[in-house]
Amino acid sequence: MTEVVAGGRSARFYAVLSIAAAVVTIGLKFGAYLLTGSVGLFSDAAESVVNLVAAITALWALTLAARPPDEEHAFGHNKAEYFSSGLESALILIAAGWIAATAVPRLFEPEPLQNVGIGLAVTLVAAAINGGIALVILRAGRRLRSITLEADARHLLTDVWTSVGVVLGIVLVGLTGWLALDPLIALLVAANIVWTGVRLLRDTGQGLLDRALPAEDQTKIQKILSRYEERGTRFHAVRTRSAGQRRFISMHVLVPGDWTVKRGHDLAEEIEGDIAQQLPQSTFFVHVEPSEDPASFADQALDRKSPGEPGTQKEGWTG
Repeated sequence: MTEVVAGGRSARFYAVLSIAAAVVTIGLKFGAYLLTGSVGLFSDAAESVVNLVAAITALWALTLAARPPDEEHAFGHNKAEYFSSGLESALILIAAGWIAATAVPRLFEPEPLQNVGIGLAVTLVAAAINGGIALVILRAGRRLRSITLEADARHLLTDVWTSVGVVLGIVLVGLTGWLALDPLIALLVAANIVWTGVRLLRDTGQGLLDRALPAEDQTKIQKILSRYEERGTRFHAVRTRSAGQRRFISMHVLVPGDWTVKRGHDLAEEIEGDIAQQLPQSTFFVHVEPSEDPASFADQALDRKSPGEPGTQKEGWTG
C-alpha cells in the first residue's frame, strides 16, 4: 500500500512541518511569558507544548498507517491514526487542567505585568506562524482524508484563537488596570481547550467504532448502484466504514442464477471500478448471489433492499 500524497507531499511531510512550527512557537511563547509574567501567555505556551507532543505522535501514527497489510494486519494499519487523535485529545485535556491550576491562584493574588508590548508582539508572531501552518495542514488533511492531520490542524487553529484571546485580555488589563482579567482569560482558554479535546475524542471514538462513510460518499455510491439497478441488477447488505484514509465497502450483488461465474465476476469488477473512480483508496468486498433464490435475501439482517424483493419493505440503506 503506497502512501497517498497531496500536492506532491506525503502526510508525514505535514506532520514534520507541524513539529517544526511547534518548536518555534514554544520558544516564542515561553519567551513572551518570561518577559511579561502573564499567566494568560503561560497558558498559551502550555498549549503549544501539547502541539509539539501531538505532532510527534502524529508523525509516528502516519508512519505506521502507511505500512502495507501483512499477515497479522490483513486490512492494513490505517487505524493507527486514531491512536494519534486519541492521545492528542487526552493531552489537550491535561493542558487545560495545567492552565487552570496555574490561573486560579492568580485570581486571589494578581501580579502586575511587565514588558507587555514586546511580549504581545512576540505572541502575535507565534500566532501568525501557527495560523499559516494550520491552514496548510488542514487543506492537506482534507485532501488526504487524514483524521490525524485534520485533528492537528484544528488544534493549531484553536491555538491561534487562544493567542488572540490572550492578547486581547492583556490589552484590557492595560486599559482597565484590572489584573484579575489575566487569569480569567487563562481560564476561558482552558475551557475552550477542553471543548476542542472533547470534540477530537468524539471523532476518535466514532472512527474506532467503524462509523459509516460520510453522507456525501454514500450518496456517490447510491447514484452508481442506481445506474446498475436500472439495468436489472439488485443490491443489498451495502455497508461502509473507514479506517484512517482508507474506505471499506461491502455489498451483495444479485444477478440471474443462470449467469456464468465469469459474467458475475466481470460485473462486480465493473461496479468496483466505477465506485473507485469516485472514491479512491477504497477496498471492496463483493458477494454475488442468484436473484431467484429467497435465501439471497435472508442472509443479512442489515440490507439495502430493492422494491419487490420477497418479504422485504421498500428500499432502504445501510451505511
